[in-house]
Amino acid sequence: MTKPGPKPKGKVRIVWSADFAYAIGLIATDGNLSPSGRHINFTSKDIEQINNFQRTLGIRTKIGMKSRAKSKIKKYYVVQFGDVLFYQFLISIGITPAKSKSLSQIHIPQAYFFDFLRGVFDGDGYVYSYFDSRWKSSFLWYIGFCSASTSFIEWIRHELKERLGVIGHVTKSCRNSCLQLKYAKQEAIRIVSDMYAESDVICLTRKRLKIKRILDIVSKLSS
Repeated sequence: MTKPGPKPKGKVRIVWSADFAYAIGLIATDGNLSPSGRHINFTSKDIEQINNFQRTLGIRTKIGMKSRAKSKIKKYYVVQFGDVLFYQFLISIGITPAKSKSLSQIHIPQAYFFDFLRGVFDGDGYVYSYFDSRWKSSFLWYIGFCSASTSFIEWIRHELKERLGVIGHVTKSCRNSCLQLKYAKQEAIRIVSDMYAESDVICLTRKRLKIKRILDIVSKLSS
């Protein structure tokens, strides 16, 4: 009778925290589980995002470069690591291989939902603003989340309605057929207030600064 092999040792410490939930949000958007049953890939055009991903999971691995679609220019950063236990954990909470359209509810502890959402926003979210020339001092701004999965978008919308009472609206992008869950003005303020509840939360700096500039304009216009 042969002895069983050694149990796999995980690289990632699977303990829920604000940083860990943020990393799960990044994986739900820009991550990928390979068919191997053990490898996790993460791709981003922002080196800060790559560094944040490794920091929040407590890993250090080689950072590579890759191209996308038909382009030959390698302008995206990518990291890959093997961890069977973490891979199985991700599947258990709702993140699966080929997740782009099958993604649905992710099982996140209630206390860390907005940390997870901040990761989703940094991965596949956007924010923009403009002055409407039809009305004097009419400043409009929006925050949004994109996904190819209807179920995932509907789940986030439901969670935000239950927690904050915000409604938002869903549109379909003409460019890539992805769904966009969008919130404007006061609803957007309520969401970003919870996503950035603490001054030192880990996040993508350029997006947080963009939101800060928008809120500064809103504050000046209302004073």
